[in-house]
Amino acid sequence: MNIKLPSEVYQIIDILNSHGYQAFAVGGCIRDSILGRHPKDWDITTDAKPKDIQGIFDSTIATGIKHGTVTVLLNKNSYEVTTFRIDGEYKDNRRPDFVEFTSSVEDDLSRRDFTMNAIAYHPNKGIIDPFSGISDIASSTIRAIGIADKRFKEDALRMLRAIRFSAQLGFSIEQDTLFSIKNNSHLIKNISVERIRDELSKLLCSDNPSRFLLLKETDILKYIIPEFDICFEVLQNNPYHISNVAMHSLHSAENIDNDITLRWTMLLHDIGKPDVKAADSSGIDHFYCHEDVSSSKAEAILKRLRFDNSTINTVCTLIKHHGKEVKPELKAVRRAINTIGEQFFEDWIKIKAADIKAQSGLQQTLRLESLKSISEIYCKIQAENQCISLKKLAVNGEDLLASGIQKGKQIGIILNKLLKLVIDNPELNNKELLLRYAIDMKNSD
Repeated sequence: MNIKLPSEVYQIIDILNSHGYQAFAVGGCIRDSILGRHPKDWDITTDAKPKDIQGIFDSTIATGIKHGTVTVLLNKNSYEVTTFRIDGEYKDNRRPDFVEFTSSVEDDLSRRDFTMNAIAYHPNKGIIDPFSGISDIASSTIRAIGIADKRFKEDALRMLRAIRFSAQLGFSIEQDTLFSIKNNSHLIKNISVERIRDELSKLLCSDNPSRFLLLKETDILKYIIPEFDICFEVLQNNPYHISNVAMHSLHSAENIDNDITLRWTMLLHDIGKPDVKAADSSGIDHFYCHEDVSSSKAEAILKRLRFDNSTINTVCTLIKHHGKEVKPELKAVRRAINTIGEQFFEDWIKIKAADIKAQSGLQQTLRLESLKSISEIYCKIQAENQCISLKKLAVNGEDLLASGIQKGKQIGIILNKLLKLVIDNPELNNKELLLRYAIDMKNSD
């Protein structure tokens, strides 16, 4: 098998070889190359010790000397070069207490997580595949190396990685490996929330976000997002729904752009439904005010996972307004843009569409057509630069002060009244005209 290495990777391997060391491209880059995917990173493994690597190359960074990793800088690009190693005992389910360097590439490959990631390649020697990783790639199988329990007890994040790889690659998880994940699911509690967050985001932003279901089937979900785990048990006896809350949310995530903010929005948009479910006298389920509850719970979950404030704000705003009904009329759309926020409105249209597509067929076509009309009206408003926020209002606080209105909260009250007036009547967004209205408002108060 011939794998095309980037010229710089070939150069690093060649330089190490010329100094008498073994060196191979290894891991995910080889897996992706075999699959015909474009590797994001190229890693190199060698029997050269870290100090030897630092001595051979002019520009290096000691990124993980303790575990044998040196980053080599070549033509402004960076490549991780790691010494062949055998890992010591893992006491915290996260990292080895120590590592031992070895001269055997096979020993180094044996410490890795899955067979598909334990393949090394040399441009002259070819493939090194002691655990039949190529065969598992050919059968689209994710299989732990050796004893699965041992692999997951070494690093519990590997359980999430298996599920994430399943979603990204469309692979199935081999039965013993899957059983071991369920058997060791509780160990995920020992992993940092940041590492969990990153794996979940990669899973959601894959081509198969519904593989999130594997988190439920392996019991991992109840340890990381128990609020969503409960949603699988919440049925929706309602004409507009055909799935439980969790499956509806996963289907809606499949229906939206591959964007981290939008995918998390759809995952969590109904997270508050278990708290507000109520049936009427006919046995029909209702979830009144679930948007506010969902927004609040989503905020708590995203903060727990240590998302940045911008992502949290966007997701929670979209969730809060996802149930808002808007008539496909100019005035109604302008009001909605003002309420939801101009910076969020385009995404609001997307999440409404994804939500509708994941529901039952009841009036689905009609509702999507209405949403399309709203989108067209929104584009018209944007094209005409119509005023739907204070920043586009023809007057500001300084103008009101100059007209004789005293500084204080009255300024803000009058500006918001003027904005409401202009939202309903765009033709009134004229400075002189609005100042006259402002004086009238001041006098009437």
